[in-house]
Amino acid sequence: MNAFKKRTYSSIGPFLSDLRSLWAQRRYFKLPMGIKGIDAAFRERLFLAETEVNGCRFCAFVHSRAAVKEGVPADEVRELLSREWGHVPERERPAVAYAQHWADTCGNPDPSAVATLESTYGTDAAASIHFTLLLMKVSNYLGNFVDLCLFKLSFGRLGA
Repeated sequence: MNAFKKRTYSSIGPFLSDLRSLWAQRRYFKLPMGIKGIDAAFRERLFLAETEVNGCRFCAFVHSRAAVKEGVPADEVRELLSREWGHVPERERPAVAYAQHWADTCGNPDPSAVATLESTYGTDAAASIHFTLLLMKVSNYLGNFVDLCLFKLSFGRLGA
């Protein structure tokens, strides 16, 4: 059986820590499924950029459809899932690049990248972006956990 390569929580501790962080930052969440200070298409671009790194097929499917529904062209969705940003609006490119860096570093971005994000978008918008990315990390890792279970139960035939 091949090794499972998608990112998941290594134990319950990091998962609970992320849930506590989401709860502490809940002021950035608004119903239904909105993030204060970030419009829906921008949010979906961030979700897709991070999902590309973390490899959650469930999130990629759901958020690809949601992005198109929010007006993101299908070509751009495909690009975001391939680490390309040719069609991403210029004003959102720094945040999309940051989302991928944030995911690449498992939520521990370089301090200079955080400073750049804050200087580009402002402190409040940067905090909303961080909340968005943490929310997607939890979703990606949980989706990948489902794939891990499928992978183990099927002796490597499913969920890889």
